[in-house]
Amino acid sequence: MMGIVNEAVWRAKQWRHGRAAARVLATPPAAPRDDGVVLFSMIGTRVLLPYLVAAKSLHRHLGRGRFVVMDDGTLTQADRAALAHHLGDPRILALGDVDTGPAPRGGTWERLLAILDLRAADYVIQLDSDTVTLGPVPEVAAAIEAGRSFTLFGDARGAELGVLPAAEFVARHPAAADPRARAHVQARIEAAMADVAIPGLRYVRGCSGFAGFAPAKDGRRVAEAFTREAERLLGRAKWSEWGSEQVTSNVVIANDPDPAPLRYDRYTNFWNAPLGPDVAFAHFIGTYRHHGSAYLDATRAAIAALG
Repeated sequence: MMGIVNEAVWRAKQWRHGRAAARVLATPPAAPRDDGVVLFSMIGTRVLLPYLVAAKSLHRHLGRGRFVVMDDGTLTQADRAALAHHLGDPRILALGDVDTGPAPRGGTWERLLAILDLRAADYVIQLDSDTVTLGPVPEVAAAIEAGRSFTLFGDARGAELGVLPAAEFVARHPAAADPRARAHVQARIEAAMADVAIPGLRYVRGCSGFAGFAPAKDGRRVAEAFTREAERLLGRAKWSEWGSEQVTSNVVIANDPDPAPLRYDRYTNFWNAPLGPDVAFAHFIGTYRHHGSAYLDATRAAIAALG
């Protein structure tokens, strides 16, 4: 019975948030710039409104970039018209446009590989639709200017560890070796990270909900080498599970030159704890997205700031 009640409360909060997010349709269009920065997201019709809040709030505070969207296969003509109006008629890719090579299909792999292809000419920022930019993002602007990749940390523990050699990460992150957590593909490959046969491999426990990929001509090289090793260690079926793309995103960024992970007190995942006064960017992950009113409040504030 409690499960039914909780689901009803969740759906009511989701509906309320959807109504608030719809007000983004009354805000002025963004003015994208062809300035070497791409703001990239994979979306569908279900998340169009929160995506517009995410995209427009980041663009407002960053003041850079043009938009590229990957259609998950559900965007309607009305959705495309809204994107054209609000985001300067962005390029829209289809899942089938992406050759995944040795990597799995699905599970947002097409998104990551498209980003790695686009970084041949641009600095590409991956942005989830359940994010809100609440204030200036000078750390992101500085990373772009310096040509350094960045990532949002997954949690406070990941922020404490930072970017580490693979073997040191395994030694210092006990949860990676916890058999109770090993059923999930991310925990499995993180526990085996020291066995990945890539010389000098580094790792950061980041979150692919917000990540920046600096320009690189060989953008897929590390991702393809890592996915081959992960498949060798875990098997194709396990490595094809949801979550493998996020680990690979972390690996790519950790092994780029001089990566710049973002301060967790300013760029954070929402774990149902109050957002600190210095938070400039929040990722409202699914488990806690509608707990309390933080996501609703952030959405309303972002829309109000858009005018």
